[in-house]
Amino acid sequence: MRDAVICQAVRTPVGRRNGGLSGTHPADLSATVLMALAERTGLDPAVVEDVFWGCVTQVGEQTLNIGRTAVLAAGWPTSVPATTMDRQCGSSQQALATAAATVISGQADVVVAGGVESMSRVPMGSTVGAGEHSQPYSPLFHRRFPDAPHQGLAAEMIAARWSLSRQQLDEFALASHARAAHARDAGASKSEIAAVSTDGGTVSVDEGIRQGGTVASLAQLRTPFQADGVVTAGNASQISDGAAALLITTSERARGLGLTPMARIHTTVVAADDPVWMLTAPVPATQRLVQRSGVALAEIDTFEVNEAFASIPLMWLAETGVDPARVNPDGGAIALGHPLGASGARLMTTLVHRLVATGQRFGMQTMCEGGGQANATLVENLQR
Repeated sequence: MRDAVICQAVRTPVGRRNGGLSGTHPADLSATVLMALAERTGLDPAVVEDVFWGCVTQVGEQTLNIGRTAVLAAGWPTSVPATTMDRQCGSSQQALATAAATVISGQADVVVAGGVESMSRVPMGSTVGAGEHSQPYSPLFHRRFPDAPHQGLAAEMIAARWSLSRQQLDEFALASHARAAHARDAGASKSEIAAVSTDGGTVSVDEGIRQGGTVASLAQLRTPFQADGVVTAGNASQISDGAAALLITTSERARGLGLTPMARIHTTVVAADDPVWMLTAPVPATQRLVQRSGVALAEIDTFEVNEAFASIPLMWLAETGVDPARVNPDGGAIALGHPLGASGARLMTTLVHRLVATGQRFGMQTMCEGGGQANATLVENLQR
């Protein structure tokens, strides 16, 4: 039987909004990880049969199929095709699922999955223009869902439903920064990062990590979505820039190319939930993944649950009963940032490098997505 294996995974550092990566065109950010992927594997890019690229805000510099622009910017042969996909925050995780399905089905043998988002240069929401004909939610949609989806309000609703206090959210946020700082200082992220050369110098470390914060200092931040709410900029993901890419092939083709797989893509699923609640779907996605894979949560060694808002992983933990120490042990989007179209690939890059470094067997990734959706992916370490 054909399988799908990850032979290499690489990401840029995650840049802060208007930080070190903000002067770099998103296609060139993408090209950086594509070039690094080829360099680290020694692979001739000409053998790549397709590139699946995630990007959420496909306007301006991120339009006209940025995946294809990135391939050409990387200097790869003009024979290498690419497509760009949007499943909101899960775009590049969906790219990975599509890549796996493509090689398992025999439609291709060697593909790349990844994504990019430059939220400094192409602000979130740029695709929604002005005027009555530019609104994404239609009259029929509003007839069914009178309350238009809003991710900040959804995060507040989740905090209320799961009885999550402001202090719990802020403590989780501080722990995310502490874990990320520890991972950075221990060199845990070096193997996964490709430095980016910019006009202002080289960016080689994640820029969003902060140290020295306290619950008291976070308590001073306002709650922008709800006057009496609990969600703040301090316990939500950062607006960021970044890109990530993974090389996917079959075990047989990897042997032929002289590549050593890092992990096998064991199972991928996608689930959907109420679009007004929007951010709850990681729970049914996790349940579906367990059912389809036959691997119990207790057998999974490490998890990446995207920290779009602190209330999301805390909700997920409450519903699954997973040990919090196994979730985002190297920090998450609250500390590192959340470059939308790149985040799925960034989380998976971190996950597979951790599996290889620790010798753990199974890793799982899930993330909430606009529209009330969530992808979940289970991978198995092949270098144990």
